[in-house]
Amino acid sequence: MDIKHIDERVSVSPQIGIDDVARLKAAGFVAIINNRPDGEDATQPPGAVIAEAAAAAGLRYFAIPLGRDGVRDELIEATRQALDSVEGPVLAYCRSGTRSTTLWALSQAGREATEDLIGKAAGAGYDILHLRGHLDAGV
Repeated sequence: MDIKHIDERVSVSPQIGIDDVARLKAAGFVAIINNRPDGEDATQPPGAVIAEAAAAAGLRYFAIPLGRDGVRDELIEATRQALDSVEGPVLAYCRSGTRSTTLWALSQAGREATEDLIGKAAGAGYDILHLRGHLDAGV
């Protein structure tokens, strides 16, 4: 796993596998957010399989797929609600971590300063400068 820590609560990564779920639990994560639509790649495990492994490990699981339709208000709100509903570290994943970082940042717009969100993303290796207008507006 290539986990990038956005802050003390949220981390992102590329696609995870079934075996990674137990490692996430052992590392102290309490929830997984799947931002990848099923069937995007023939080699990715279906979300239901990851959800089942998460349940078996005692982790919360949220499916908030961000696909070709792009970012929508309901995805941002679902991310905000998922993050607000758990106490402890959360891992969000997609193909590369970019979509997960985008949804995290947009879900926190208005709660954290734009520069802080951009800086946290950059610290994890993700450039979200193109979101500045949306972050400033507090989505």
